Amino acid sequence: MGSRRQREIVTASEQRKRSAATVEIGRINRLRIIERTAAGILLDGKERGEIFMPRSYAGEMQMTADEIGVFIFPGAGGELLATTKRPYAMVGECALLKVASVTPVGAFLDWGLKKDLLVPFSEQKEKMEEGRSYIVCVHLEQHSHRIVASARLDRFINKEKSTFLEGQMVELLICSQTAIGYKAIIDNVRWGILYKNEVFQPLRKGQRIPGFIKKVRDDGKIDLSLQLSGYAQIEAEAEKIIGILRASGGFIPVTDKSPCDDIYRVFRMSKKTFKKAIGSLYKKRRIAIQEPGIQLISAD
Repeated sequence: MGSRRQREIVTASEQRKRSAATVEIGRINRLRIIERTAAGILLDGKERGEIFMPRSYAGEMQMTADEIGVFIFPGAGGELLATTKRPYAMVGECALLKVASVTPVGAFLDWGLKKDLLVPFSEQKEKMEEGRSYIVCVHLEQHSHRIVASARLDRFINKEKSTFLEGQMVELLICSQTAIGYKAIIDNVRWGILYKNEVFQPLRKGQRIPGFIKKVRDDGKIDLSLQLSGYAQIEAEAEKIIGILRASGGFIPVTDKSPCDDIYRVFRMSKKTFKKAIGSLYKKRRIAIQEPGIQLISAD
């Protein structure tokens, strides 16, 4: 019987505190091959004993290795199994996943493995429908060792004190659009906001994208940016322009007088940032700014 109190969750931080020698269910583990059989491969599961990987779960390129990276998950009978296939999201991670079926016990999501991922009805914020996609967090039920998912994201996000630093590069998962911008999950552990007046590219729900910590507020809320701020941003964007120029044969018919849409289409940056970046490159004599476009002079 699973009350919320009974369903203790192994969080991402708890997982990281475990010894490297421990086999982690729901994660990629590097294990030694004990024996190859006609049915599959036996792996050294350390404190968990031998773990079986059916031959259909083993990648052909791995068959001659002495050690192999595998994803560990519980089988139908509770026994641990291994596969070389990586799911779309592992324990401690969040992702946008599609409902493959709905049954009397809950919704099952396609997460890239043969066995679909269960979202019990108690873990659904709204009734899930087959064919629709939802952002969920994958976790391990400690008492049952089942890997399941939950759409109740606040149970898993913002549970740790923020250790992020301003300017730090992070991975963002875009979750929803609000009146002020986009709500995103930072590195699977914290909520953050991208303000719409600072976003110069289309974003979609479930998209993973690199970003930066712009500000950590006194109340713990985090402002995000898709670009570095200040001098570091301009230098990074300038190098991006150089790379695009190289790939285009050294010339692109775009200048600081071109329409904003043309600049964004070619360089994926705002006109303001573009002007600062090409100004920096011009001062360093790496480009020439001509009436029809910009010309690469030197990449040094």
